[in-house]
Amino acid sequence: MTRPTTQIFDATATAQLIPYASLVDALRRASLDYASQRIASPERLVVPLNEGGIMLSMPATAPDLAIHKLVNVCASNRARALPTIHGQVMAFDADTGETRFILDGPTVTGRRTAAMSMLGVETFAASTPREFLLIGTGTQALNHLEAIGQLYPDARVWVKGSAPARAAAFCAAHGETTDGKIRELQPLSTADDAPIPVSIDVVIALTTSKQAVYNEPARAGRLVIGVGAFTPAMVEIGASTLAGSALYVDDPAGAKHEAGDFIQAGVDWATVRGIASEVDESASMRVEKPVVFKTVGCAAWDLAACRVAREVLSGV
Repeated sequence: MTRPTTQIFDATATAQLIPYASLVDALRRASLDYASQRIASPERLVVPLNEGGIMLSMPATAPDLAIHKLVNVCASNRARALPTIHGQVMAFDADTGETRFILDGPTVTGRRTAAMSMLGVETFAASTPREFLLIGTGTQALNHLEAIGQLYPDARVWVKGSAPARAAAFCAAHGETTDGKIRELQPLSTADDAPIPVSIDVVIALTTSKQAVYNEPARAGRLVIGVGAFTPAMVEIGASTLAGSALYVDDPAGAKHEAGDFIQAGVDWATVRGIASEVDESASMRVEKPVVFKTVGCAAWDLAACRVAREVLSGV
């Protein structure tokens, strides 16, 4: 019996297959499936490459679908004018093991990471956000800007970079949307004593810093999301913010090894909860304290993205 040729999608096609609104819904379901062990997602396997690069192997399985994300991260590629991340996400039939389709790995990672932040906004924000602050000007900042633009099109977005010129350049490059509209995008001063406007509802840190880039006292009505620090040596959110906040993570197992903000602050892990405890519609208690939501990612979220792509491809 002749099998159809496996479809392979590049970055542009992959993005079209996993729109943010559908991805947030899929992540909500996946977070519950993962918490109840309906998705198996073991810790990622890390294998060294030359010049400090790493290969990451991340499988996940569920009754309806299986996936394997294999990505290579090579920081030395910056000197070669090449992307630092390359790889693919392969989706398989959970019964036969046959390959269903292959997506662009960096695109899946970027979009599902931003969508998980948006699920955090939907879950923990006191009200519909009107002002966001993105700390960082890299690829993940752009992914988050796109997600905000699609899901919160009327929100104002502030940007803080490691230098004023970086933030200004980011805003100049991305202030206009694909349909020609001008989004409200504003660089924020990087001076240490420059105040963050009290009107900002959501702060999202998107750096690989080894010292806190946000360390304000916890503020009622402001949600703080940490995305960029993904090793024990990295810190974006300081102890002052953590001390006054309810603490949540996307992946409780992975966070204990990767959430540098929490690790270096010495948080009591018994007080840290997974987002699934709040997205469950049966949960009767709502969060009243300021919230810090830390994400580290896992293959279960890539499986959620493949679920969305499968539905789009099948015309559901």
